[in-house]
Amino acid sequence: MSTTTSVQPGGSAKRLRQLSLGARILVLLVALFLTLGPVVWTLWVALTPADAAGHRTLSLAAFRDVSTKVDIVRLFWNSTLVTGLAAVGQMFTAALAGYAFARLRFRGSNALFAVILATMMVPMQVTIVPVFMLVRGMGLADTLLALILPAIPTAFGTFLMRQYFMGIPDSLAEAAQIDGATPWQIFSRIYLPLATPGLAIVGILAFNGIWNEFFRPLIMTISQENFTLPLGMVSLQGQLGTGSMSTVLAGVVLSMIPALIVFVIGQRPLREGLTAGSVK
Repeated sequence: MSTTTSVQPGGSAKRLRQLSLGARILVLLVALFLTLGPVVWTLWVALTPADAAGHRTLSLAAFRDVSTKVDIVRLFWNSTLVTGLAAVGQMFTAALAGYAFARLRFRGSNALFAVILATMMVPMQVTIVPVFMLVRGMGLADTLLALILPAIPTAFGTFLMRQYFMGIPDSLAEAAQIDGATPWQIFSRIYLPLATPGLAIVGILAFNGIWNEFFRPLIMTISQENFTLPLGMVSLQGQLGTGSMSTVLAGVVLSMIPALIVFVIGQRPLREGLTAGSVK
């Protein structure tokens, strides 16, 4: 009498796929917790200020307290002006420099581009003293221009735009030259629209970086009327950090809103630029 054992070759592979799926879900849940956990905690503490007894109730009192302790409108205006002009300046200079390094042939271009890339490895703390002396020599100390002008040059933006322009076919420029287009028309009407994804990335990164910048405004500005939002949020901590945690985090929540709006709006030019054809 023989005994027949049924073997299912696919059973082991199915269990491995289930284990792999479960492991990936677990990793994603951990990443989700680490990413959104601090944000959720910040919102919860900001919306539930503690009373004298330590009890927390849902309220907007912390947000109202922010407007009484600092000139939030002035801080928002300073940060918006500095960040907006610096971000636009970075997009403009990065597009011009990236196009020059990608499409124009001149002696020493590779060496000059290597020097520009090397500046990315120099921390801001090393250059802040000569930059401050230069700004003071120009008579711009303790002004918003002292925060805008040094932030306009961008080595990373130049590198990114150069890579985008190098990926655009040369045949477009050759066809435009045959039609009588000038070099500026070739850049502004053909290459620049096709580099919209790169410009969007440069603008978004510049806005987020400059909006949250604390070190340079701390060195360059003295008067409170020239403070940006990160500097103004420091005063919410109170003397020796005795301020309300809910008030501080309410200010943090308010400061995150513009950066979030810019990030959401910036997704549209990114998608349009990635799906656009090569002929406008």
